[in-house]
Amino acid sequence: MQKILSGKRYLHSISVAYTAASMAMCYQYEDLRQVIIAGLLHDCAKQLGDGIILERCLTIPLSVSEVEARNPFLLHGKLGAYIAKNEYEIEDEDILSSIEWHTTGKPNMTMLEKFIFLADYIEPYRAQKTTPGLLQIREISFRDIDYAMCLVLENTLRYLRESETEIDPQTQVTYDYYKELFNSKGEQN
Repeated sequence: MQKILSGKRYLHSISVAYTAASMAMCYQYEDLRQVIIAGLLHDCAKQLGDGIILERCLTIPLSVSEVEARNPFLLHGKLGAYIAKNEYEIEDEDILSSIEWHTTGKPNMTMLEKFIFLADYIEPYRAQKTTPGLLQIREISFRDIDYAMCLVLENTLRYLRESETEIDPQTQVTYDYYKELFNSKGEQN
């Protein structure tokens, strides 16, 4: 990774790996090696740039929605999973899935997928000034992972709306799932 990523992206990947591993230990997840590999590789395609990412996805071919075609940065997880499998010989489907879904998320994510998704958002190099509620989300991530998912997705959707950036429907579906899950947990207590 150090050879193919910029210095900043490499530090981010290391930081995501360690943040995800810290969460995994907190939640007594047994396969820390799996978590670290997923964290290190989660952005392995991001350095390619949007044009190349879209071109490679279409050439392979990987499925590309209309929203993804207009916003190729959304494809770096999907292409990253492909690269992890085909260039880094990762065969663990859980690792590949956590790489694929770390950008938009999906309903009913596994713990590994949640660790990578959240660690990408809360890792120590993330700027607090530009990320509302980051300190609170960091703390909650180690206490109530589903509530943290809900908060991150809510922040992401708010940011996309405020910046007038097109929203991938998958992100909205994922938020709706975790909001309903959190609300149903609250009703049970």
